Amino acid sequence: MTTQENLQAAFAGESQANRRYLAFALKADAEGLPQIARLFRAAAAAETVHAHAHLRAMNGIGATMQNLQIAIDGEAHEFREMYPAFIKEAEAEGHKAALISFRNANSVEKTHFSLYSEALETLKAGKDLAPEAIYVCDVCGHTHVGQAPDRCPVCGAAKSRFMDVH
Repeated sequence: MTTQENLQAAFAGESQANRRYLAFALKADAEGLPQIARLFRAAAAAETVHAHAHLRAMNGIGATMQNLQIAIDGEAHEFREMYPAFIKEAEAEGHKAALISFRNANSVEKTHFSLYSEALETLKAGKDLAPEAIYVCDVCGHTHVGQAPDRCPVCGAAKSRFMDVH
């Protein structure tokens, strides 16, 4: 493997470890183990440092206009190709939990595609997006600009399940 391929693999591994450790921290908190949860969050933060260093080393961060285009392309791939194939396979296997997870993600990726596309057009006009609240449903990930809806349009979760993102 080349160094570039190694950087990509390391970036993927560190990124996955970050997400996994944050999920482990939530579980430790739920089990009344706050110091173990803290340890998981600390390790997750360290994995983020590593992932960002690898991404910089592989020249994976450009100007915001380039970054938006990369995000648009990634989201388009996910909702047009990746998740439809995953959904089909989960249906064939009768894996209901995966099916729900994939369908939710597929719907949300379409929203991300639209939000990023709008941001790119705004940036091309020489502006930033207007300041507005952005909320994320902690059940399915639906991303909503403006005040959180009473019910999530993707999974039906209550307004109280939306996190305000700063």
